[in-house]
Parts: sequence; structure tokens; C-alpha cells
Amino acid sequence: MITKQEVEAIQVTSIIDTKSSEGLSGNFLVSQCYYSSGEPNKSVSLAVTQADPNDATGPDPAEYWKETFSISGDDKEGEEAKDKKERAEEDKGTKRRDAHGREEEEKTPPPKKIEGIGEEAYWAGDRVGGALYVLKKDVFIRVSVGGPDNEETKISKSKALAQKALQRL
Repeated sequence: MITKQEVEAIQVTSIIDTKSSEGLSGNFLVSQCYYSSGEPNKSVSLAVTQADPNDATGPDPAEYWKETFSISGDDKEGEEAKDKKERAEEDKGTKRRDAHGREEEEKTPPPKKIEGIGEEAYWAGDRVGGALYVLKKDVFIRVSVGGPDNEETKISKSKALAQKALQRL
């Protein structure tokens, strides 16, 4: 869905290998491609999640998306989902050690809405890395770029790669 040359141009590095895989994750078919860079920290991954074509009764990825990202404050159900999501975000965190070896809780920031791509898009990340999730009809993609760039640059690069993949859906 994204060519090696497109990844090289956006990441400004050479891609030395690509590995693809496909399989079921829960009730979804997930196709993935990993672009290995000559500089390991500049590698890229792309995942496409869609309904399992062999299971007509399976869940719809767009519905899963709504449960995961979309929150409507216009109705009671939306408010309940928002409250549940906020509580889950407060509870979610990772443990890390401080300079003195003490374990401390590190909160994961909530997903950030990204405008201008797909029907909806969110950046989910923390101080170390992240990924751009983009919904188009009943499919969503995940793009993650490596490297030393700041979050804004990683979002921009991920968005550029996602646009190329969306054109081919």
C-alpha cells in the first residue's frame, strides 16, 4: 500500500527490506508491512484492519473504531462512553524507574484528534513514540514512523504515508 520509494522519500533514509504478514486479530483481518531502514530507528510500520472476509457475522471495524476513538457528547450514551473512556485513560499508565531506581507511574496521554485525513484520525503516543490511526469507510490503518523526530514531525510524516495508503484502498 506504500512503496519502498515513498517511505524512503518521507523518512529520508534507505529501506533495506520489507516484511509483510496477514492474519486474524480477534475478529478482524490485519495486514501489516514493516519497512526496515538502514538506520533501525527510522523503520516504518503500516497495518490495515478490516472485517474478516470469511465471517459475514463478524464485527465491523468502523463500529470498533467508534467504541475506541469517537465520542459524541450529544446524547446520554455518548456521555457515558466519554466518562468510561476518561476513567480508563486515568487508570492507564506505565511504570518506569526514576533516577533513584524508584518505580513511578507515567500516564499515557489520550489520543489526539488529527484533522485533514480520512474520515477521522487520531495520534496515540507518549514521550517515546506513537502511531497515527486513520478511518476510511469500514477499514482503518495504523502508521508508525521511527526516528529521533519530535511528535509534530512524526505526525506529519505518518500523515503523508497514510495519505498514500488511503489512495490505494
